Amino acid sequence: MSVWEELRRADPVLGRLLDEHGEPTRSRTPRPEHYSALVRSIVGQQLSVTAARAIHARLLEYFGGREPVPDEVLAAEPDALRAAAGLSRAKVAFLRSLAEHVVDGSLELGRLDELSDDEVVGELTAVKGIGEWSAHMFLMFHLQRPDVLPVGDLGIRNAVKAQYRLRKLPDPKRLEKIARPWRPHRTLACLFLWSSLDNKPG
Repeated sequence: MSVWEELRRADPVLGRLLDEHGEPTRSRTPRPEHYSALVRSIVGQQLSVTAARAIHARLLEYFGGREPVPDEVLAAEPDALRAAAGLSRAKVAFLRSLAEHVVDGSLELGRLDELSDDEVVGELTAVKGIGEWSAHMFLMFHLQRPDVLPVGDLGIRNAVKAQYRLRKLPDPKRLEKIARPWRPHRTLACLFLWSSLDNKPG
């Protein structure tokens, strides 16, 4: 039985969406290094995709057209980095916090693949500027963990409200309950629900 068939049988709402829209295709792109992925995550916080790409490109340009390593981030003068890349003071501080955690060994990036989802979240949220939502996105899109539920994501909450005919946005506890039948494929279910926001009529 395919994963999609499991989800169809586990949840009638997902089954209806599959009938209406079919099974989505999943793109496979090469995975960047953990550190690069986290840098991109910090740079892109609360920005449109276009703005995030532009600022990240300027960040690379500042470091000679390549991704910086943690020591280079710490060696850069914060105001110069902020001005050159168009970063906020807060994001420069977040990038420095990430670099410090990597350099001092408190964040061992090489171990992340071996840790449980909860352990990865704990490791990442110890870095200033990386919250639970960012950690969940890292689990889903970078580590490609199959059973992640980003309870704080507004898109998922909106999709669940619409598809499950709720009167208000579900809080984390209700979202956990609704998503229980999706286990152990909550990541895939969330990707499908995100796509349903693009498919809504009108």
